[in-house]
Amino acid sequence: MEAGKNDMEEIKRYDFSKKPKKPSVFWMTLARLFAIEPRLRGRKLTRVKIGMEGIKPPYFLLATHASMLDYPAMYKAIAPHNANNVVAIDAVRDVGDFFMRRLGCICKRKFVKDYHLIRHMRYCAEKYKDIVCVYPEARYSFDGTTSFLPDSLGKMCKVMKIPVVVLRIYGTFISAPQWNKPEQKLPLRTELELVATAEETQTLSAKELNARIRKAMARDDYAYQKEYKIRNPYPRRADGLHAILYQCPHCKTEFQMDSAGTRLWCNACKKQWEMDEFGELHAQEGETEFPHIPDWVKWERENVRAEVRSGAYRFESEVTVHTLPNAKRFYDQGMGKLEQTAEGTHLTCTAYGEKVDLFWTGAELESVHIEYDYPFRKKKYKHNIFGDSIDISIKDDSFWLHPVGLRDQITKVSFATEEIYFLACERARAASKAESGQPSPE
Repeated sequence: MEAGKNDMEEIKRYDFSKKPKKPSVFWMTLARLFAIEPRLRGRKLTRVKIGMEGIKPPYFLLATHASMLDYPAMYKAIAPHNANNVVAIDAVRDVGDFFMRRLGCICKRKFVKDYHLIRHMRYCAEKYKDIVCVYPEARYSFDGTTSFLPDSLGKMCKVMKIPVVVLRIYGTFISAPQWNKPEQKLPLRTELELVATAEETQTLSAKELNARIRKAMARDDYAYQKEYKIRNPYPRRADGLHAILYQCPHCKTEFQMDSAGTRLWCNACKKQWEMDEFGELHAQEGETEFPHIPDWVKWERENVRAEVRSGAYRFESEVTVHTLPNAKRFYDQGMGKLEQTAEGTHLTCTAYGEKVDLFWTGAELESVHIEYDYPFRKKKYKHNIFGDSIDISIKDDSFWLHPVGLRDQITKVSFATEEIYFLACERARAASKAESGQPSPE
């Protein structure tokens, strides 16, 4: 449905100032009976606690993120306690604001500074004495390893003034990676680890807290699969793998990869790989450049980094535009244009009958949320079938952008956004040192 000027009065923006509710015993009981337990049925779940002796709510929980299965796994890990979960507005839209608020959820837009958020999290910890749970990667992992973590985490821990706990979740990624969403019933493992006591959040620097958090959140789901010898017999386990392995390591061609069943191949040079039941790749002929999938992804990111730093990187595409001003529904805004270079990201379109011209400098956009084949279960939706999408938000709206006429580009856009941000931060630090007379690092 298109939104024009006449719709402006009807559209209510989401009110992020609303105080969150304490998780309702009634609604959480229903959620555990009819959503959490059924999702985990048939899966072996191992729960481990590290340094958690004497640690009770309230505490600040930082959880890894790889799949929708993370949510039921998280609730099992912290049982019998509940949590006030920080949840993205699109997830609130999928389930419904009424239910999510009664489950104690705190709504947020991804990668947007939200000054209500800290107040809400402190409110839940101080008034409700609850666990406050955040997924700091703010998006699903592409390859089962740790995604971008913002530097603001350490400062957030200091403001919260409660123990900081990391939850590492293993097995949810290999069970249902975002590029291959049908869920497989593979073993799961959760590890709750104390990272800092309440006292340490005040005595350690934000930098030291960040270092502890990054170390504790490091994980690799494919390494976990190999270590625990977890077989994935799903005959279509490589379907969609080309979404993240978009560049051929043999001929270096981009966006000509394809996958089906257990095979991955390059349409340019015709090289093929087989994905075995333990998640490793094997070339059908010649050298296997990257048996371990995260190593292939790391190589691609290094190539993007080189492009950004040389000034050669450029993305430009016509995009379909949908907006999400509230947690009710998406609004179809027609066509727009998305451009990205090392200097920043530029979106032009029409929204609600008005021209939109948005530019984010490299330092203003830490990362972007992307979705493969969104929404997944399309039979539930009569409208708003997007496909691969890039989600970029501003304070009071989210723009969901689908590149037209291009395939498998969104993973590279995500890498590039982060590399542009890193470069902008380096330039800012160098400029600051130059102004203060300090020598720049070689």
